[in-house]
Amino acid sequence: MIPDAKAKKWCDLAVNGQAEAAGNLVREFHKLIFAYLRRLTGNDADAADLCQVTFLKVWQSVSRFRGESSVSTWMHRIAYCTYVDWLRNSRPSSEQTESWWKGIREEGATPFEQATHVETARRVYAAVDRLADDDRQIIHLHYYQGLSLAETAGTLAMPESTLKYRLRGALGQLRSQLREPHIKANQTMPL
Repeated sequence: MIPDAKAKKWCDLAVNGQAEAAGNLVREFHKLIFAYLRRLTGNDADAADLCQVTFLKVWQSVSRFRGESSVSTWMHRIAYCTYVDWLRNSRPSSEQTESWWKGIREEGATPFEQATHVETARRVYAAVDRLADDDRQIIHLHYYQGLSLAETAGTLAMPESTLKYRLRGALGQLRSQLREPHIKANQTMPL
């Protein structure tokens, strides 16, 4: 991740018409935003479309970026709002294939990378998918995307205290689901 001061400078330069600065922002943040959207949508094609829409919205609003949050938080907020709009309009299926789950583990760091057994990681991802959408967003942003609590709260436009409360509740639900021995990964998601 690049320092926020550098990213803010690129935003300022992009506002002044420097295409190279805009390109730097895309190069630095594309993979992060794409990974976030891929986890939310469950497939590459929708994530690519939403990523493109997200960066279009970033360019349309870069002149209004006031620097009150980090550039990463600002872009994640735009990506999140883009995803919510898409979800309202399309109501996609949330089922993922086994190859999709394996692709997530290969592609990026997650809080579950240290799981030594694929079945354990699959159970955890499936448990996260069973959470309410708002709780799932918190887990995705804070753990999968690595945003701080403040950045996650900013992205979701909620007070940090509310986010902490919701995060504790979501983690409690995950612990409870993962303790239940009768739930197996192949029962909770299609393989």
